[in-house]
Amino acid sequence: MLDQTTLLLGQASDFIWGPYCLIPLLLGTGLFLTVRLGGLQFRQLGPALHLAFIARRERGGLGEISHFQALMTALAATVGTGNIVGVATAIAAGGPGAVFWMWMTGLVGMASKYCEALLAVKYRVTDESGQQAGGPMYYLSRGLRWKRTGRVLGGMFALFTALAAFGIGNMVQSNSMAAAIEGAFGIPGWMTGVVVALALGIVTIGGVRSIGRVTSVLVPSMILLYLLACLWVIIANASQVPAAISLIFSDAFTGTSAAGGFLGASVAQAMRYGVARGIFSNESGLGSAGIAAAAAQTREPARQALVSMTQTFIDTIVVCSFTGVAIIASGAWQTGINGAPLTQAAFDGAIPGGFGSDIIAFCLALFAFSTIIGWSYYGSQSLSYLFGRRVVLPYQLMFMLACFAGTIYTLDFVWLFSDVMNGMMALPNLVGLVFLSGVAARETRDYLMRTSTPGASPGVL
Repeated sequence: MLDQTTLLLGQASDFIWGPYCLIPLLLGTGLFLTVRLGGLQFRQLGPALHLAFIARRERGGLGEISHFQALMTALAATVGTGNIVGVATAIAAGGPGAVFWMWMTGLVGMASKYCEALLAVKYRVTDESGQQAGGPMYYLSRGLRWKRTGRVLGGMFALFTALAAFGIGNMVQSNSMAAAIEGAFGIPGWMTGVVVALALGIVTIGGVRSIGRVTSVLVPSMILLYLLACLWVIIANASQVPAAISLIFSDAFTGTSAAGGFLGASVAQAMRYGVARGIFSNESGLGSAGIAAAAAQTREPARQALVSMTQTFIDTIVVCSFTGVAIIASGAWQTGINGAPLTQAAFDGAIPGGFGSDIIAFCLALFAFSTIIGWSYYGSQSLSYLFGRRVVLPYQLMFMLACFAGTIYTLDFVWLFSDVMNGMMALPNLVGLVFLSGVAARETRDYLMRTSTPGASPGVL
C-alpha cells in the first residue's frame, strides 16, 4: 500500500513541479508582478536593504517583532539545505548555466515576495491571543471580492501549509542534519534527534517573540560563517573565478559539453534545474514568508514588504551564488559527484586537513535547524487559522516528535508528500497575488509618494 501511494505521489510531484505546471506559473506570476510594480525590486533594492539592516526600528505600529526579526524568521525557513545541496544538484544536472537561471528566478521572485508581505500586513488581524496574524489565508479570505471563494482558497492554503511543514520544514531537514552530523562527527542520529527536538521546543513554545530573538542571532551568524567558508574556497581558486563566471553566463544559453565525469547538459536542462532549485531555495510564490511578515511591528505594509523582498535577494543572489561559484571555480562539478558530497568535494579541495567536509556538515546542521524553526511557526499559524489558538501547543508538540522521527527513519515518502503539499499551497497563493496585484500597486504608489526614502518615486505604478 505504501509503495503504491509513494508511486502515485511521485507521479503527482513530477507533474506539479514539471515544466508544464507550477514552475511556469511561479515564474509567470513573478514576471507579471515585476511589470505591474514597474521593476520595484530593482529600483528600490538599495532603500530596502537600508530598511532591513540600518534603519531604526519602527515604533507605534501593531506587531510583535521588528522588521529585522521578521526578515530573519523568514530567512530561517528559506536559507536551508537548498543553498548547499540544491545548488550542487542544479549544477550537477544542468551545468554551470543553471546558476544563471537561479538568478533569474530570484530576481523575478523578489516581486512575488514583496507582494506576499505587503498583502499579509495589510490584511492581518488581531487573533484571540491579542497577537497579529496574517499570510495568504487571510488576504485570500479578506481581500478577494469573491468572499466564499476566498475563504475556500484561504482554508486550502492553511491546510496544505500545516501539512507541508511536517515534511519539507521538519522531517526532511532533521534527517539531513542527522546524516551530516553522523557522517562528520560520528554522533548517532537518535542523539541528534533528541537534542534538536528539545531545542526546538525551547525556542518555539515561547511564541513568535522567542523565535524572533533566536533567529535574529542564529541566522546572520550562520550565513556569515558559510559565506566566509565559501570565500575561502573562491580565493583558493581565484585564478579560475573569471572562467567560472563566464561559464555561468555562456552555458545558460549554449548548454554544457561533457567534461570529466560530467555528462553534459542542454539549455533546457540548465533552465529546468536552475529554476526548480531556485524556487525550492527562496520559496518565492509559495506564500509562506508572508506569515512571518505579518508579525512585524509596522504601520506601513509597503515598508515591511521592502524588507521582506531582500530575503529572496540574500537567499538566492548572495548565498546560492557563493555556493555556485565555489563549486564551479574548484572544478569539482566535473567529477560526476552530486548533492552535498559535491559541495564537500569543492571545500575539501581548498581547505586543508579535511575540514571542508566538517564545515559543510556543521553549516548543513545550522541551516536545517533554522528551517525547522521557521516552518514550525508557519505550520502553527496556519492551523490556528483553521481551528483557533487552542491547537497551537498540541501542534508544536507533534512537530517536536516528528523532528525526532525524521532523524531515524528513511524519508522517500516524506519527500514526495512534501513536494506535493508545497505545490498545492502555492496554487491558491498565486491566485491571490494576481487578483490583488492592483491593491499592492496602489499601496506601493501611496507609500513611495509619502516617504522621503532615497530613490523613492511612484515610477510607473
